[in-house]
Amino acid sequence: MSSIKIGLVGVGKIARDQHLPVIAANPDFNLVGVASRNATVEGVESHASLDALLDARPEIEAVALCTPPQGRHALARHALERGRHVLLEKPPGATLAEVHDLVALAKDKGVALLATWHSRYAPAVEPARAWLAGRTITSVAVSWKEDVRHWHPGQEWIWQPGGLGVFDPGINALSIITHILPRPLVLKAATLEFPANRQAPIAARLDMRDNAGVPVTAEFDWRQTGPQSWDIVVETTDGTLALNRGGAAMSIDGTAHLEEPEAEYANLYALFSGLVRDRAVDVDLAPLNLVADAFLCGHRVLVEDFHD
Repeated sequence: MSSIKIGLVGVGKIARDQHLPVIAANPDFNLVGVASRNATVEGVESHASLDALLDARPEIEAVALCTPPQGRHALARHALERGRHVLLEKPPGATLAEVHDLVALAKDKGVALLATWHSRYAPAVEPARAWLAGRTITSVAVSWKEDVRHWHPGQEWIWQPGGLGVFDPGINALSIITHILPRPLVLKAATLEFPANRQAPIAARLDMRDNAGVPVTAEFDWRQTGPQSWDIVVETTDGTLALNRGGAAMSIDGTAHLEEPEAEYANLYALFSGLVRDRAVDVDLAPLNLVADAFLCGHRVLVEDFHD
């Protein structure tokens, strides 16, 4: 079959670090053009808006939206209305209602829609899910701590309403645990730490339970310097499973069972290729539900100002 002609909207850090090299390496896709208000990609046709891109290159079949979540709904809706398949960078929207609307529209138009929980495609995630299946889990602890100045330098949108703050990386952890654990999670309590000069949290603690009463805790913090922490520890009656490096490594009772290079976005685009061929929708809102619930019922604590 011929390659899928794709356009990319939003040429920021994640687009340059992941989407552009992965698209270039995947023969299923042909990058026809990009849309950005103030950035270009060498050797690729560039336009200032999604409309301008689609008008100039009507052969585009699919669009990858790498813009901040605020405002993404309008872009995604417009692409779907024009009959294009859509890949949504995470989180899939600024609100749950936005994403529900996009799912309904994609199904109505008969086009593909993918919410890209990229961390679910880390190499150790599926082996962890398989090992946990059928075992008795007694507790789960998540520690997701990193340096915002390193990973999100100058990205003001992430501190605005809808930008999620520390939940932007934290939702990656939530996407993993909602995939590897056998039962759904319910948020019971949350504490969110907001810098006094920001509209989004810099740290958070979530206390959850599954429907069997198993405690699941998550601690997110954007103030960690030095070594970064992207760890999930699952205690079971058969031993302790640990996912480290964001799901790239897995150990059981301290013995390494898997450690492989990152290939999350390559796996995502392989999935998206199949969805486009089948005109199918793959959108799981479980991670975003937990974040929304944390904002709904979390205890807000003001902390010192943050300056980038």
